Amino acid sequence: MQGKRIVELDYLRALCILLMVAFHLVFIGRTYPVAKQVVYTFHMPVFLIISGYLARVPKEGGSHGRFLRAMLWIAVPYALVESAYVVAASLLPVYEHVDHLSPLVLACKVVLHPIGPYWYLHTLLLCSLAYYGVMLLRGMPMLFRLVLLAVVYWFLSRVCGIMVLANAMYFLFGALLRLSGMGFLRFFPSRWWMVPVLLCVVLPPLLPELAHCRLVESGVWTFSKSSLGGIAMVWSVTGVMLWSFRLLSQRVASPLLFIGSNTLPLLLFSPLFTILAKTWQPWLLAVDGSGIVFMVVSVAVAVVGSLALGALSDRLGLSRYFFGGKVLRFPQEKSGNRA
Repeated sequence: MQGKRIVELDYLRALCILLMVAFHLVFIGRTYPVAKQVVYTFHMPVFLIISGYLARVPKEGGSHGRFLRAMLWIAVPYALVESAYVVAASLLPVYEHVDHLSPLVLACKVVLHPIGPYWYLHTLLLCSLAYYGVMLLRGMPMLFRLVLLAVVYWFLSRVCGIMVLANAMYFLFGALLRLSGMGFLRFFPSRWWMVPVLLCVVLPPLLPELAHCRLVESGVWTFSKSSLGGIAMVWSVTGVMLWSFRLLSQRVASPLLFIGSNTLPLLLFSPLFTILAKTWQPWLLAVDGSGIVFMVVSVAVAVVGSLALGALSDRLGLSRYFFGGKVLRFPQEKSGNRA
């Protein structure tokens, strides 16, 4: 974004990316399904709101090259890692197994229907490009353009079926928040009273599920991100996370801000390490059957490993071919429309 960087957004992205890595560990997701359901309700919506808020479209008379280059250098690494994932899914007995791989099937998965953990980058590209195209209609009133953008998102979601409407709406809300001039930190209060608000949102539907030792895994219920309860959870969780940032020392906050500035390499490379985590899973579960030690160690390995691969790519000069420049960013640097 232009001007001073909002470090609180880096903090939010750091927490959300760490939660994403943690619950991509199969053992953790299966052992703690309630926690997984709660986390999956808010962590990607928060990412999408921030992405919409930070989305930059050129003003009248401005250069369009910067925006299009930003999109290109999201599309290139996305296409590479998604292609690799599809090929791997055709060779390995994974949940999203691809039975008959062909160039057409590969292109369809990458362009239209991604599988695996990289759908966020696909959605980000679609939402950003649609936002850019609608905002080019300079002669139209802003309200008309925003309504048209919502219609475009509905068409891509419900007619074309290439993204989830709820995800697009969270991106749109982030863009609306930016256009309104209200400010991200004003809409999401970083106050202590957001904690009881969050508890009031989460506990009523959660307690009956826990009392019966079950969790509704299908259908739309309060923890669906498209429901009113899910929207309330996204708002209240964001406020609580922002409030927690105010309690941290600089020593604790600095590494989190660095992680939040570098979510792209974590999105791209962390699945490699969550798969490798199965090799040390039996040893760590023998030490701690709850899986907490396994989760902490695996997330740490995934973060350090992903950042190390990013640093190696920068050092070898490969990043300019795959990312258009250095992949690692630092909190003091200005950000573009990156993951």
